[in-house]
Amino acid sequence: MLTRIVKMHFEREKVPEFLEIFEEVKAKIIGFEGCTQLYLYQDQQQPEVIFTYSIWTDATALDAYRHSPLFQGTWKRTKALFAEKPMAWSLDLVEKLEM
Repeated sequence: MLTRIVKMHFEREKVPEFLEIFEEVKAKIIGFEGCTQLYLYQDQQQPEVIFTYSIWTDATALDAYRHSPLFQGTWKRTKALFAEKPMAWSLDLVEKLEM
């Protein structure tokens, strides 16, 4: 299991455009082989800062997605809206606690 977090900082006026793009592709992303969960978060204090949080079966599945036409087309449209360079992390779960 691999968690991928991507932090994106958009031009404030371009946030609605990004949200439209996400709406168009979210079902395709979650339907991509190996993607088991997909979340979209928006910072409470800076609404132009948005994170995607996705869970993948493994790095091979994530890499297949990142090299797919779906990702390439989506990323091309999305990166045109950035105010700052995005940041991304691929993480392994060490421990999970729940109540």
